[in-house]
Amino acid sequence: MSITFTLNGAVRKLPAETPPAMTLLDWLRAAGLTGTKEGCAEGDCGACTVVIEAPDGARAPVNACLMALGQAHGLALRSVEGLAAPDGAPHPVQAAMLAAEATQCGFCTPGIVMSLYAHARMGGDAHEALAGNLCRCTGYRPILDAVAALPVTEDATPSSPTTDVTALGPPEHRFFLPRNLNDALALRRQHPEAWLLAGGTDLGLRFSEHRDNPAAIICLRDVAELRGISAGPTWLSVGAAEPYAALLDQIADDADFAGFAGLLRRLGSRQIRALGTLGGNLGTASPIGDGLPPLLALGARVTLAGPNGTRDVAVEDFLLGYRRNALAAGEIIARVFMPRPKPGAIFAAEKLSRRHDQDISAIGLSVLLERDGEVITRARIAHGGCGPMAARAPEAEAVLEGAAFTEAQARTAGDALARAITPMDDLRGTADYRRVAARNLLLRLFWRAARPDAAAEIMALPTPHAPRFIAP
Repeated sequence: MSITFTLNGAVRKLPAETPPAMTLLDWLRAAGLTGTKEGCAEGDCGACTVVIEAPDGARAPVNACLMALGQAHGLALRSVEGLAAPDGAPHPVQAAMLAAEATQCGFCTPGIVMSLYAHARMGGDAHEALAGNLCRCTGYRPILDAVAALPVTEDATPSSPTTDVTALGPPEHRFFLPRNLNDALALRRQHPEAWLLAGGTDLGLRFSEHRDNPAAIICLRDVAELRGISAGPTWLSVGAAEPYAALLDQIADDADFAGFAGLLRRLGSRQIRALGTLGGNLGTASPIGDGLPPLLALGARVTLAGPNGTRDVAVEDFLLGYRRNALAAGEIIARVFMPRPKPGAIFAAEKLSRRHDQDISAIGLSVLLERDGEVITRARIAHGGCGPMAARAPEAEAVLEGAAFTEAQARTAGDALARAITPMDDLRGTADYRRVAARNLLLRLFWRAARPDAAAEIMALPTPHAPRFIAP
């Protein structure tokens, strides 16, 4: 009945009355581990970053502000207090930050150190590793200097506590961790009011900002049937509870889904992708969910499991309106099935936001164009942030189908798209901006298809108003 996890190498067994919806960040700070900071409580700034250490040695940075204590059950975690050696000597990541003079006010530094602790094992692009950590002081140059000096660390991985407990928390606030689909569906029947929790990168705001403490939460993290990714010559099947990080690893070098992979690298940060899921994006049905326009453009389908078995629904039929979906009573999103684009097809997934990384979309546009020679035989154009739900644009699709993909045709389709969408004015952009942007994204797709060499030329141009950071 008690939440149990390993923290900084030591097993922590919390009192049974500990609220499982309490955030990991709040618990850490209450426990005196105040190196982990609260900057935004929304998963944006990275000041609260801690690291999950997997049994195979892999490391995953996560936002402690969005992670419920129940989600920590059975995991091995490390906070910044757990990096120093027993004699107090700084960890190599801390030493590199110190040598590069990569900290000023220091508020963001613990989160950056933890992201780089994970990066030293994970590798990859330094900017991608730091996309989820905001620093207002240093300009990032000394931080990047520290990254360049990082050794590949081989710290020992602590063991995770083994437990078969699947019901946590006090009777009035239960947190369930079912291990299989049958158990999850049984819990869904017994607790129809329970929150379904996948990664919690959206729902977690209810814990961190609104301080909600529901009577029951069913966490789908450990449901075997909802995990895993399988691929075939014409399809890709993704478990609804499989994190975005695993999906990105799967498709990073898959030419069919190159557009989707590029979008996933901008979907939140490494911290968000370590927990967030496609199933969660579908379940919340947010009009600005980054993963939804690509699924609509690809013609993806979702498998729903319920008391009467499973049923298969097209994503465009699953999304019903603003944060409304087609889940029936007792059902759970099980898997997402994505057809591969046909040979010769053009597939692109675009996103515009005020910041390039780690920002909410002002507009998302995904396009699939199947062709016979120069003629478009099938067009699927999907948008997000342009109405109450992510949706297709049949008016623009009709302009392109049966025609060659020319600049004039792209402009006409863009005009049809701008007329069809119903965006709103908000802090991320005006309705007029979104209409112009949607039209121009479609036109840009034409130029990228017609001139694939132009992207390199554009990137070589000076950008005095938006200087680019160059990795060391």
